[in-house]
Amino acid sequence: MKNNILIFFLITPFIALAQPSSDNAYVRPLKDVLSDIEKKYGVKIKYADSMVANKTVAYADWRYRNDAEVTLDNVLRPLDMKVKKESDKVYKLSYYEYYRWPVEEGWAELDRIASQYHNLAEWEKRKQELRPCILEALQLSKLPPAPASKPITTPRRSFDGYTVQNIALEILPGVWINGSLYKPAKYSGKIPVILNPDGHWEKQRYRPDCQYRCAAFAKMGAMAFSYDLFAWGESELQFKREDHRRSLAMTIQVLGGIRILDYLLSLPDADVNRVAITGGSGGGSHTVLMTAIDDRIKFSAPVVSLSSYFYGGCPCESGMPIHQCAGRTDNVEIAAMAAPRPQLIVSDGGDWTDKMPEHDFLYLQKMYSWYGKKGSVENVHLPAEKHDFGINKRTAVYKFMAKWLGLNIKAISNASGKIDESKITIEPEQSLYVFGANGELLPAHAVKGFDNLEKIFAREINK
Repeated sequence: MKNNILIFFLITPFIALAQPSSDNAYVRPLKDVLSDIEKKYGVKIKYADSMVANKTVAYADWRYRNDAEVTLDNVLRPLDMKVKKESDKVYKLSYYEYYRWPVEEGWAELDRIASQYHNLAEWEKRKQELRPCILEALQLSKLPPAPASKPITTPRRSFDGYTVQNIALEILPGVWINGSLYKPAKYSGKIPVILNPDGHWEKQRYRPDCQYRCAAFAKMGAMAFSYDLFAWGESELQFKREDHRRSLAMTIQVLGGIRILDYLLSLPDADVNRVAITGGSGGGSHTVLMTAIDDRIKFSAPVVSLSSYFYGGCPCESGMPIHQCAGRTDNVEIAAMAAPRPQLIVSDGGDWTDKMPEHDFLYLQKMYSWYGKKGSVENVHLPAEKHDFGINKRTAVYKFMAKWLGLNIKAISNASGKIDESKITIEPEQSLYVFGANGELLPAHAVKGFDNLEKIFAREINK
């Protein structure tokens, strides 16, 4: 009994000191604070225990206000956290996202950006500021020398109305970008070129929707090149998937797109005046960026990507400081840099493109109208659809490309005029590899590891 009394008196001072006070900055565990807010305001906050483990809130009680959302903002902002409202009085805890803004803030920012120019001359001046700044932010003001190696190719495969050949291009010494080139089975003269960068959907360019799209373009009369993101697909023979979330991924992808254009436009059957690009999600962000910096691209169709309140949720879209250029820009202004070149914006109701017709598209129409080309920018909005590159989105892109590139859409239409992709063969993933089923054909001097890539890139851009 005496020992128990002694222990009580020994630990009591420490209990007292642990109570919130100015001596310890009124600190309280985050989990306790959230529980208290739930009781005090009659709300529910959903979160995984791992998100709040070992986190504390300084001056916790001093952050309370009469409003639950203001209180939550005061409590969570210093921790780089926030809540998303799921329904009345139900919130979900999440981390701060630099690339995702409230809709009203995104619209206000685009309005602020647009207030800096009032006519075509002022807009052209701003474009002249933006483009070199974007290239500098990407570290591509001076392109590294192109390796003198020839493309690595596989035998051409023949299907109903089109052919496919896999190609790897060396874009830096020991670094390849891989893809598949789809061409019409029969054609004469020069044909249009369509780049197809793909987004972050699993299996990327091996997915059926990508194969459908590129084969359809070929059946319509164009050559279509589908290619991997950096550290995705066959690029994973050289780099880890997590390397895709490094900021340099953004630069390497743009460099890859430039090298692909260099190669395709060097082909004797390529029509350099009919060059287009289309991609979905992260590939849509890449589509917008490539069109803004490369005038060789004459037509563009970003799909389920463009928004004034979303800057791309991956470092390959916003890892380099391109959005800091010219006193800040956003993806919609960068998309406007395509004007007056024809552009199709495909949006839907299930992602950050959900409000495209309400604000952002009106801005793009205004920019195109300054060139007398308001009709050259189009928006197909699918409010009942989600974030994908499904048949309705592909149909919109097919029609756009047929219209502007002079392609034969009847080649992929049935007797009633509806798009019919049933005669397109979906190949197994391994059929689209360049370097073999297990990467056994990867050249011996191939660079492996992100650290080595950084060294080679730094060396090459300084040549």
